[in-house]
Amino acid sequence: MLLDVQLDARPDHAADRARELAGAGIAGLFTFEGPHDVFLPLASAAGVTDVDLMTNVAIAIPRSPMHLAHTAYDLQLMSGGRFRLGLGSQVRPHIERRYGATWSPPAARMREIVGAVKAILGSWQHGTPLDFRGEFTRHTLMPPTFVPGPNPYGMPPVLLGALGPVMTRTAAEVADGLLVMPFHSHRHFRERTLPAVAEGLDRSGRSSEAFGIFPQAILAMGRTPEEQAAAAAGVRALLAFYGSTPAYRPVLEVEGWESVQPRLNALSKQGDIGAMIELVSDEMVSTLAVRGTPEECAAEIRHRFGDVADRVCAYFPGYDAPLDQIRDLAAVLG
Repeated sequence: MLLDVQLDARPDHAADRARELAGAGIAGLFTFEGPHDVFLPLASAAGVTDVDLMTNVAIAIPRSPMHLAHTAYDLQLMSGGRFRLGLGSQVRPHIERRYGATWSPPAARMREIVGAVKAILGSWQHGTPLDFRGEFTRHTLMPPTFVPGPNPYGMPPVLLGALGPVMTRTAAEVADGLLVMPFHSHRHFRERTLPAVAEGLDRSGRSSEAFGIFPQAILAMGRTPEEQAAAAAGVRALLAFYGSTPAYRPVLEVEGWESVQPRLNALSKQGDIGAMIELVSDEMVSTLAVRGTPEECAAEIRHRFGDVADRVCAYFPGYDAPLDQIRDLAAVLG
């Protein structure tokens, strides 16, 4: 399996960090829409590495599909054909109160956004008239002045992040691949995600060979007890954050931990982060994340995803995984 890791540096440090990570033998870099722009670090990395680049994810609902298409086209050009556009929806409070955008049914909205981006890219690539008419967005005007022409590296793939069955099915119907949300368990992935993928592919009439699955794994990785304890502490904090969100409750339900979610949610509203972290047990860390040495993590990743995916995205939340351990993880996976 190929290993993708997060490029979590500030844009002004992204080029140096990208060189370091590429030197560790990874296959790709991805960015997350957090404290900094999701696209700019990849633009910095495109000129200094030869690894694959991906947004994982760019929040799509507040953005115009035209903006997304232009940025995807340019990053595909800058990277020499190594870019994948990963899109996600976000939850309603963030869309309305953080982005100041309009909320609408997320699966239906994302279906249109993916379709619109692909229609715009296809119009540029093939010289066909742009005529996308949806419920939430329309794109019917494309004067020659604004047409970049065919991308010499082809159209970048458009991937969709999903957790629940409706969005997962939507991804399998309209996108080029699924970004499996990092907050999941082996059981949830097998019992909920893969059946929804199969249903979406059946609806679209596509085969599994035409659709990529990109799992994401939260890693608590270290070689010494001290390193593993520090890594597990960072993982616990992230799991507590994810678990407090109602949209992630189905993952906890599958494992019999549904009663933890409302408690985490209440504590998050009180700002009691310490109490939230204390609710995340060792069993939860082992089930919802991957923990151990690089070799043990690689074995668990292969166990969870090896039969359905040929690459995995790894998160190291709240701690800095040493480059030599990232190198070992990539080598064992590959």
